Amino acid sequence: MELIAKSRSTTEWVLADAYRTVLQAFTDGLNPYFQTRREISRSIRLELPEDFFKKKIEKIFFYGAGCSSEEKKKVVHSSLISQFHTPVEVESDLLAAARGLFKNDAGIACVIDTGSNSCFYNGTTIEKNVRAGGYILGDEGSNSILGKTFLSDVIKDLVPEHIMRDFYLKFSLTPDDILSSVYDQPFPARFFATISRFLIDYIDDSYVDNLVTCNVRNFFSRCLSQYDYKHFPVRIVGSVGADYPQILRKVAREFSFDIDRIVTNSMEGLIEFHAMNQGKL
Repeated sequence: MELIAKSRSTTEWVLADAYRTVLQAFTDGLNPYFQTRREISRSIRLELPEDFFKKKIEKIFFYGAGCSSEEKKKVVHSSLISQFHTPVEVESDLLAAARGLFKNDAGIACVIDTGSNSCFYNGTTIEKNVRAGGYILGDEGSNSILGKTFLSDVIKDLVPEHIMRDFYLKFSLTPDDILSSVYDQPFPARFFATISRFLIDYIDDSYVDNLVTCNVRNFFSRCLSQYDYKHFPVRIVGSVGADYPQILRKVAREFSFDIDRIVTNSMEGLIEFHAMNQGKL
């Protein structure tokens, strides 16, 4: 059996026997940019159900945000080895998306979720990647940027009155609370992403429609336009695609893109990929 984990704002763990899911669990996100090896180990031990530690695992495949450099991969690798004492492969969450969306075929894989990222995947490896940049320098179109843009409008009184009123009633936040959550608390991107979910109920309002559309346009113009999208299929995974598919397809038409598929989660495809390539990786 193989343990497959995919981590962004949350971590999804699946113990798979070929195409069959044996166990599944969700824990907090693990990111070596924000957590030490010891903190990651502690989170795994305390949050993952004990049943996972009782199974005979042949190999662990961990895909995570922040796992793009060898230095950061080693942090997660050491944490997993210390907990499971079994062979571990650590890769980026972007490779998980590409493998889950395309398996062994070539295409342009996009993640638009808490953050955003994209790549050209040649069916084996990531051949080209326009750097994501994170929630300060990039993450165009993502929930974190939608939330950040919306909160910036909130504190400047640029949001329509009825949406502003409902926002304050739902979250019980003051402008000072917002600033504290952004600048004094850990993981501000997660806070932004949580806030962005509020916007879904107001998508018929022109303000929200424009906010989402402008952010998605930025993802297409600054990221996707740099790939050979005329000759390879484009597939998207993540909650933004699932929440606003009409807007994604509308913007894609503006840029003459053909979106082949939009899915919420690539784990099912990732399990199939590992079943197809068992023993080869």
